[in-house]
Amino acid sequence: MLRKPPPSLFFLCLKLMKRAGTMSDSTPSVVTSALRASGAKLAFLLSGGGRTLKNMLQYLSDKNLANIVVVISDRECHGLTIAGEYDLPFHVLDPNETLVRVEQYECDLVLMGGFLSKLHIPAEWEGRVLNIHPSLLPLHGGEGFYGNAVHQAVLDSGATQTGCTVHFANNEFDKGPIIEQRRVPVIPSDTVEDLAERVFRSECLLYPAALETVLNERR
Repeated sequence: MLRKPPPSLFFLCLKLMKRAGTMSDSTPSVVTSALRASGAKLAFLLSGGGRTLKNMLQYLSDKNLANIVVVISDRECHGLTIAGEYDLPFHVLDPNETLVRVEQYECDLVLMGGFLSKLHIPAEWEGRVLNIHPSLLPLHGGEGFYGNAVHQAVLDSGATQTGCTVHFANNEFDKGPIIEQRRVPVIPSDTVEDLAERVFRSECLLYPAALETVLNERR
């Protein structure tokens, strides 16, 4: 039987906070029940704070499209606490072990949301791994272009617009077929943080829409 990995001290503290009543877990438990009602099985890969995971969970909570059934990271990170809050199994794995574990959960698709390691995608997984990138690919993509590095590159280029892209991942960084994009204006007074927040708000709309497009096409 598959089990969650042993929790770190950070996760033990999280559990103690819940038991003491200092953290409410009522909303995640309601959402989890709704997510598991029906739909395709999804794995979610991340390396950071989990904002994209949480947005997707909230979007799927009242849909019959898909269920996130496992969260996988290449390192311990705050995103795993989000998985824990929603009572989802999570694992910290070497990237080479990731798809093996995904297959054990019988997942139909993989969503990458800030997953920073290179994931080898074999032929049987081509067209089944989605990634979101905070620029209008092919601009400002490739190895080393993630997070604020992307937004700084946009500002340095003098561009008047940027955006975000959902694409099928392949074995090259940010090179897979594009599913959907959404444009975002660049304001002359923007800092990296200003632009990052505006792009993230757009990502919160784009990723669920692109997932729905892919799921509808697979029916």
